[in-house]
Amino acid sequence: MAKSKWAAFFLCLFLGLIGAHKFYEGKIGMGVLYIFTGGLFGIGAFVDLIVILCKPGPYYYV
Repeated sequence: MAKSKWAAFFLCLFLGLIGAHKFYEGKIGMGVLYIFTGGLFGIGAFVDLIVILCKPGPYYYV
């Protein structure tokens, strides 16, 4: 299923510390990890913002 680049970006921007963008992408395990570590101490959420911007829109996860 296609995922919106901009939906993932804004979820990461505003709710990245609780992993909302990971749940949106279907990565439940990573989402739970982000919840317990505060977005991997904020660094992971910041890196994800950059990675999401580099993805084509829409993008696909298997």
